[in-house]
Amino acid sequence: MLPDWVSSFPPWLFLGVVGGLLASAAVAGVFVVGGRLFPDEPVPRGRVDGAGRRRREIRDYLREIAEPFAEEYSLDGETVEFYLPDRDVAITFDPKAYFRLERAGTYTVLCEYEMPARALGRRLPFEVPEPEPLSPRTGDPVAVAFDRLDLPRTASADEVRGAYRDKVKTVHPDHGGSQTEFQRLQEAYAMARDHAEGAAA
Repeated sequence: MLPDWVSSFPPWLFLGVVGGLLASAAVAGVFVVGGRLFPDEPVPRGRVDGAGRRRREIRDYLREIAEPFAEEYSLDGETVEFYLPDRDVAITFDPKAYFRLERAGTYTVLCEYEMPARALGRRLPFEVPEPEPLSPRTGDPVAVAFDRLDLPRTASADEVRGAYRDKVKTVHPDHGGSQTEFQRLQEAYAMARDHAEGAAA
């Protein structure tokens, strides 16, 4: 016994709704079965994204200059990536946190993701010992190529391309660099590109 208003609809409408529900269930079933038969490949471990790499570089730099620090430190309602308790200096990647902490009276350093960790010393409000310059490894041309691009040996092809483009802006002869430096950079890029993780074999 159906209500009167249901009988006022044409039968093709009911068939369309029922057919649509059955088709949706069939498609959902295909996706469920496909997901079980062909699961996603696991994300390779040991790969570090850009933010993780930047944190590691800053962590290594602070250790190199023997400055005590705390990571993911809560300060005045904000969580900063690094805090130097002996100096009351906060290091953050978040511009909003930077301005809030500056207003609260804490000396805060805004560290952009593109900024090399070694450049952090120029922004700190105290004298920083000059760390040993990075020297390229000799004997291994692949390691030298990655060092010239300031990348770890495990960098991806996209990271190699990005580092090359950033370096070209300062090394290219049209931007004040020398032809020799530019040629070395091109050779390093070619070598690193061919040996980057995920590069076509």
